[in-house]
Amino acid sequence: MVTKKEEFTISGDKIVEKVKEIINEGSARRIIVKNEKGEEIAEFPLTAGAVGALIAPALAALGAIAALLTKCTLIVERKE
Repeated sequence: MVTKKEEFTISGDKIVEKVKEIINEGSARRIIVKNEKGEEIAEFPLTAGAVGALIAPALAALGAIAALLTKCTLIVERKE
């Protein structure tokens, strides 16, 4: 399986909204969050069919991380 990586630089207050959008698209396999210095601070694997209650804890953790960041980079790995 070939994966494609996309990067999005966004403000911390928009991170949860963007991740929800990415999850709804359905092709994401993994999301990595990096801080302004380029250091990886979180990684969320997304398995096929994981929805609702399975994603909620990751989004809650992401909300806590977002509160600490002013700017971050999301790296999204998608299946092709």
